[in-house]
Amino acid sequence: MKEKYQIDGMGVSAPGAVDVQTGIIGGMSALPCIHGPSWTEKLEERFGVPASIENDANCAALAELALGSAKGMKDMVFVVCGTGIGGAVVINGEIQHGTNLYGGEFGCMVMRNENGELSTFSSEASTMSFVRKIQKKYPQEEWNGVKVFAEAEKGNEECRKAIDTFFYNLAEGIYNIQHVIDPQIILLGGGISRREGFAETLRKKLEEIVGKVGECAKTKVVVPNIDVCTFREDANLIGAAVNLSRRKREVCLSVHGEDHTL
Repeated sequence: MKEKYQIDGMGVSAPGAVDVQTGIIGGMSALPCIHGPSWTEKLEERFGVPASIENDANCAALAELALGSAKGMKDMVFVVCGTGIGGAVVINGEIQHGTNLYGGEFGCMVMRNENGELSTFSSEASTMSFVRKIQKKYPQEEWNGVKVFAEAEKGNEECRKAIDTFFYNLAEGIYNIQHVIDPQIILLGGGISRREGFAETLRKKLEEIVGKVGECAKTKVVVPNIDVCTFREDANLIGAAVNLSRRKREVCLSVHGEDHTL
């Protein structure tokens, strides 16, 4: 590629607790091989170009901040809802990594399950939360999120109840995030965010919670400003380039046929 093009650098989007200064990925994951070395040092040594690395959810947030649904904003939160829940916090245009590199790890927030037992936001409000419930109810079949929604639309009451609980739990977590960080916008990502009516259903649940809390607290509470992200599955890679541009003076990037100088 260096023989054909001028390479500005290499941007990497990675899972785990990424130390952007050292290039080392900490914590634990299903990919133990990524932990330990300084990836920026290894990549720069191997390819002879500047390298940067950042957590994948943080990369997605940077993409939305630079070119997507949060463009022009300074304070935003990105929540990705998939098999678990992750995300990113941006304050004054900068990713907040946190002391232990756990900034944006919303999935670890405490919630209660339907039995009142201690649980987490990931366990109660990820896409797998309602799939697991239905799989347990109908173990003779194989279930996924698409099938649960399809059966709910056909009138399956158990599926409809599981989806309703999912939206309420997701709204509850988002409400809490809003009143801790108070961002301008909370963007939602993950495959489920593509579903038609996803944001509208979530807004209704948020309004329901806001009404209950406001009446109980006898005070005004904020209805979170939510939307879905722009770049979907491309957000991580675009964000990796944005992150690289923040460590270099300028990077040229082509997104969906449009050229951008970052």
